[in-house]
Amino acid sequence: MQTDIPTLFVEINDLNYNFVVGKYDENQNLKIIEKIITPNEGIQKNKFINIELAQKSIKKNIQVIEDKINYVFKEAIVIIDTFENSCINISGFKKLNGSQILKENISYILNSLKLAISENEKKKTILHIFNSKSVLDGICIENLPIGLFGDFYSHELTFFLIDNNDVKNLKKIFNKNNLSIKKILIKNFIEGTQIINQNNNKVETFFKIKINKNKSHISFFDKASFRYEEYFNFGTSIILKDIAKVCSIKNETIIEILSNNLFKNNKLEDDSEFLEEKYFTKGSYRKIRKKLIIDIVNARVEEIVNLILNRNINIKSLQQNNAVIFIIIEDQLIFDNFQKNFKFYISQKYNFVSYLIDNFQIDSTIMSAAYLSAYGWKKEAIPVAQTKNSLITRIFKSIFE
Repeated sequence: MQTDIPTLFVEINDLNYNFVVGKYDENQNLKIIEKIITPNEGIQKNKFINIELAQKSIKKNIQVIEDKINYVFKEAIVIIDTFENSCINISGFKKLNGSQILKENISYILNSLKLAISENEKKKTILHIFNSKSVLDGICIENLPIGLFGDFYSHELTFFLIDNNDVKNLKKIFNKNNLSIKKILIKNFIEGTQIINQNNNKVETFFKIKINKNKSHISFFDKASFRYEEYFNFGTSIILKDIAKVCSIKNETIIEILSNNLFKNNKLEDDSEFLEEKYFTKGSYRKIRKKLIIDIVNARVEEIVNLILNRNINIKSLQQNNAVIFIIIEDQLIFDNFQKNFKFYISQKYNFVSYLIDNFQIDSTIMSAAYLSAYGWKKEAIPVAQTKNSLITRIFKSIFE
C-alpha cells in the first residue's frame, strides 16, 4: 500500500452514507483525515429506488472531500449494511486412498464449489467465501491439511451473495462518478472480525445480534469463520409503538419518561406505583402503572428474542448451550432502560452467555475494513483460477512430481 495516498471508504447503511478518507503511514497504519455522514438518499427498504438521486448525493459529498484535500479519487472501498445478503454452506471432497493432500487438490475443490454456486445462483454475485470446515478421515483439521496423508478429505465453504441488481446499481452509481469499486465488504463480517480481535482471538465462536430501530439481524461466526446471517424487518421501535398504543400516550411522553432512565433497574418497590405527572409535559396526565409498561416491554422483548434466536429454526443446528452472544442495541433509550430485559430472555432458554456491547464506531469499522481489504481474513478462501497445462508440461510434471 502506498503511503500518504488518500483511500476512500463509503459505507451504505439503513440511514446514512458514510464517506471516510484515510491515509496510510510508513507503518501501514490508517489515519482518518476526512469524514462526512449524510442521509442515504435514493434508498428505501434495502433497495435503491432512485439511482439518479443516490448518484447525485454520493457525487456531491465526494466532491466536497476532493476539493478539501485537493485529490481526485479513482476507486472506493464500499461497505454495505443495507442490502440483504444470502449465505450458502456447501461441501466438496477428494478421495485420497492413502495419498498426500496437495495444494492443487484443495484449489480444485474450492473452484468446483465456486463454479457450482455461480451456476445455480445466476441472479446473485459472490461477495465473500470462507473456509468453514476441513475434515480428514473423520477428524476436523484446524488449518488446511496440505502435505498430510489420508483416505478421504472433505472441505466445507460458506458463500455470501448479493443480488446482481444491487451490485449493478452500485457499480452504475460509482461509475457515473468516475469511480471504480475496489472491493465490497459486508459490515457484519467486519464487525465480527472486530469482536474476535478485541477479545484477542479467545472468542472465535459466537452469535452477534444487532437490534436497530426498524431492522435487526443475527450473524454467526464459527472458529473465526463467518457462517450465517439473517435479517428481520423489525426493531426496537415496535416497543415504543406498543407502549403508546396500550397506554394511550404520545411518543414524546414516552421519550420523556425513558430519558430519565426510569426503568434502568427494572425493579419496583410497589407494583401499584404510578407514573408521576412531571413526565406529561406535552399532554394531559394519565394514571398509568409503571408495572404495565414493564409488562408491555417484556412481552415485546420476549417476542423479538424468540423470532431472532430462541425459536428461529434457521439457526437451530448452530445453537448450543453456553454459546457466546454479543448484543448491540442501537436505540440508546431502549438500551439504558431495558438492556436487562434483553439479556434475561436471550439467556432464558439455552443458557447463553450474553454480553451487551456498544455499537461500533465508524472510525474503528473503517480501520478494520482497511485491514481486511489489504490483507484478507484468516478464514477467507481465495479460489485459484485453474489453467490448462500443455501435453509437454503434464509430462514434465509427471516426471518431476
